[in-house]
Amino acid sequence: MPENASLLSNLRVLDISSYIAAPAAATILGDFGADVIKIEPVGAGDAYRVFQNSPGNPTSDVAYGWQMDNRNKRSLALDLAGDAGRTTFRRMAALADVIIVNLPLKSRSKLSLTYEDLKSLNPRMIYASLTAYGEKGPEADRSGFDHTALWARTGMMDTVRPAPDAPPSRAALGMGDHASGMTLFGAIMMALYRREITGEGTSVQTNLMANGLWCNAIQVQAMLCGAEYAYRPARENADNALHNLYKTSDDRWFHLIVIPEEKRWPALLQIIEREDLLTDTRFDTTAKRHANASDLVKILDAIFLGRTMEFWQTKLDAAGIPIGVVQRLRDIPEDRQMNESEALMPFHGLDGQVDRTVNSPLWIDGMPKRPAYRAPEIGEHSEEILAEFGFSGEEINGLLRERAVKSLEK
Repeated sequence: MPENASLLSNLRVLDISSYIAAPAAATILGDFGADVIKIEPVGAGDAYRVFQNSPGNPTSDVAYGWQMDNRNKRSLALDLAGDAGRTTFRRMAALADVIIVNLPLKSRSKLSLTYEDLKSLNPRMIYASLTAYGEKGPEADRSGFDHTALWARTGMMDTVRPAPDAPPSRAALGMGDHASGMTLFGAIMMALYRREITGEGTSVQTNLMANGLWCNAIQVQAMLCGAEYAYRPARENADNALHNLYKTSDDRWFHLIVIPEEKRWPALLQIIEREDLLTDTRFDTTAKRHANASDLVKILDAIFLGRTMEFWQTKLDAAGIPIGVVQRLRDIPEDRQMNESEALMPFHGLDGQVDRTVNSPLWIDGMPKRPAYRAPEIGEHSEEILAEFGFSGEEINGLLRERAVKSLEK
C-alpha cells in the first residue's frame, strides 16, 4: 500500500440506506477511504436531508444530520421503484464490494433487493443489512427507530429514569443509531476479512433491538439470572453518596466517584476540609457510609454548593479522585480535549458555515483518515458515477429522459 494511502481506498460501497444507523456505518467506511455512493430517491432524495426541520430538533440553516452521516459520499439519485432504475442498480451491484441496506424486508422483496436477489450477480459482494427487530421472528417486518426498537424495547428508557416515580427517560437524537452503525461497520469489516481468506462474499446483519440489548446487557443478564431490578433512587436518596451527582455554586453538575472508597475517602475529606467526618460514627466504615448515604449526601450537597466547578475539579483532579463534569452541549465546540484528541475534526466544503464535525471513534496507526468533506447534493454525482460503472453517454441520457436518474446538472 502506498505511503499515506487510506486503508479502504480500493473499496466501492453502495449505500441504499436512509436516515441514520446504516448510513453511519457507510460514513465510517468513507472515513477510511472507501468510495461510498449514496443512492437515494429521485425528487426530494433521502428524507434525512430535512431532518433538522422536524419539531423539537435544533433549528439550523445547515442540514446538520445529513452532513454528519453522509460526509465524503457521492450522490446518485436513482428510482429503485422502476424497472430501469432496478436494472441500473443490478449492473452496479455486480461491481460493488459492499451494499448497505435498511429498507423494510417486504420492500426489499418487492424491489428485488434482497441478498438472495443480488448475490448471484457478484459472489464477492458483502451485503450489510440493518433492521429494527431482526430478520427472524414475528416482528421481523416491523418498522422502528432507535427510540422505539433500541431504547424503549430493551428496558433502557425504564432503567435510566432519574427516580423510581419519574417517567421513563427519552434518549437524545441518534444515540442508539450511531452505536448500531458502529456494530454494522464491525460486521462489514469481519466479512471483508473473511473474503480475504475465502474469496467469498456474504450477508451480515444487525438490528436496533439487539444493539439495545447489548447496551443494557448487564441489567438484562441480571434478569436472565433471576435477579429483580431495583429502580435507582432519587439522587438525594442515593445508595452511595460517593457515587453520585452534585451541584456547584455556578450551577454546574458533576458526577463524583470515590473508588477505591477506603483509600480515597480520607483524601476527599481533606479536600472538603471535613476531616472530622473520619470519626463520625455514621461514616467511619464503608458499610456505615452506605447505610447513612442520605445524611452524607446532604452534607456534601452543602459543601459542593459553596464553590465553583473549576475549584472542585482542580482539587479533585489533583487528588486523583475521578469526577465527570456534566458537559452542556454548548460547551463541546470549545472543549480542548475533544479538539486536540481529534474527537472533533475539521470539516471542509461548507463555505464557512461549519468548520468542524464529529470524528468516527477509532484510529489505526499509520492509516490516515480521509479529511471530512461536505455531504453531497441530490444527484450531484449521478452522471460521473454511472460512467465509472460502464454506462455509455447514450445510456445515461436515456435514464435521465426516463427520470430513472436525476442529475444535479439536469
